Amino acid sequence: MAATPADVKEYPNSYVFVVDMPGLKSGDIKVQVEEDNVLLISGERKREEEKEGAKFIRMERRVGKFMRKFSLPENANTDAISAVCQDGVLTVTVQKLPPPEPKKPKTIEVKVA
Repeated sequence: MAATPADVKEYPNSYVFVVDMPGLKSGDIKVQVEEDNVLLISGERKREEEKEGAKFIRMERRVGKFMRKFSLPENANTDAISAVCQDGVLTVTVQKLPPPEPKKPKTIEVKVA
């Protein structure tokens, strides 16, 4: 597994995960949410095929499978997630749930016995 660096930003209404994915197509990247509010970003960077008459002198770019997991906060709306890969950068946006309404005091009627 190749380590894939990521930036995580929090906005008033969302969380944004930015991951560099140079040379990958959207079909090579998978974005999932696991049971316990875990965002999983995975994929595979394949080795470039050698063309006839060419050979590698040095290979420094990583190839192989990669995976990153991020624990999402309780207020993450796992039903409102979008992912866009543009210019080799994957941006995953997770919307926040609206804050819960404060509980109003409940009035109990007192009956006369």
